[in-house]
Amino acid sequence: MNPEHLAFCASPEWAQILQEEILPWALGDSDLGDDLLEVGAGPGMSTDVLRRLVPRLTAVELDDRLAAALAARLAGTKVDVVHADATALPLESGRFSAVTCFTMLHHVPSAESQDQLLGELRRVLRPGGLLVGSDSVATPELREFHEGDTYVPIDPDTMAARLRQVGFIDVEVQSSHPPPERFRFLAHRPAAAS
Repeated sequence: MNPEHLAFCASPEWAQILQEEILPWALGDSDLGDDLLEVGAGPGMSTDVLRRLVPRLTAVELDDRLAAALAARLAGTKVDVVHADATALPLESGRFSAVTCFTMLHHVPSAESQDQLLGELRRVLRPGGLLVGSDSVATPELREFHEGDTYVPIDPDTMAARLRQVGFIDVEVQSSHPPPERFRFLAHRPAAAS
């Protein structure tokens, strides 16, 4: 992330937006179960909210400095921070009751890598497990804000098909309105092992 973007993602303002707007809307009344995986934790603003909702949380972050800082800040809590690439998770298959990813998919460098990441999320979910997330809708302002960052926005109109392509079922995608600023998605790994 560029310095301006990183500073915003670690700010009290962003924490408040996550806590009061994005996470309540994205999660709805979803049951996250007993063992949650959060992908793309960044500075941990969403991690702080999610850890209050579940007995066990694993937060994955690719950036080594962000992962180290988050691990140090959350040492001694029920959060395990893993420094890893979410397109090749070093986690066992079928472990998690739910997986979340909030406003991070557009930082994955290609559509192919995004789909690989979604496939990995399906792999680490238990049969019947839930994927829930959100991302922003592309705008010229966001493109400018991401200058110098990896920025590969996802078209919400393609998200359902992409989730089904990697094996998710019961897929729901919904855009905020008006005007659409972000979209949310929910999907399940099939209950039968596959």
